Amino acid sequence: MKNLKYILILAAVAWLGFNEFQGGGFIGGPASGDNSAIIAAYEDRRSGVLVQGQGMVSRVLADDNEGSRHQRFVLSIDNQHTVLVAHNIDLAPRVSGLKVGDSVEFQGQYEWNDRGGVIHWTHHDPQGNHPGGWLKVAGQTYQ
Repeated sequence: MKNLKYILILAAVAWLGFNEFQGGGFIGGPASGDNSAIIAAYEDRRSGVLVQGQGMVSRVLADDNEGSRHQRFVLSIDNQHTVLVAHNIDLAPRVSGLKVGDSVEFQGQYEWNDRGGVIHWTHHDPQGNHPGGWLKVAGQTYQ
């Protein structure tokens, strides 16, 4: 009986996750300035969470040029949490002139790691299989 209970719970979680992904249901949002969904995903060690949020650039890193090229920077999303943003610059324009202290709004997919996590898919999907993301900096949208 316990196994059936666990199977039903897993099936319900999988179904909810699939429907959220299919519907492009992003959690959180810059309108409210609420990054709690990202913080909860970090604390629960969850990945594949579609999120919206905002933060301040705390570090600008060198591009990752292995495979698809990614512009990388670290966002402070509250006083205790940071996330790495990996923005695919083969599919979307580079955020030009990005510097420490810039405010960035984002929509993308959160992936957990022990350093705070990564936000990626901050661009459109040319295949149309994944909800598109974006970055907004100084009134300009990059997608």
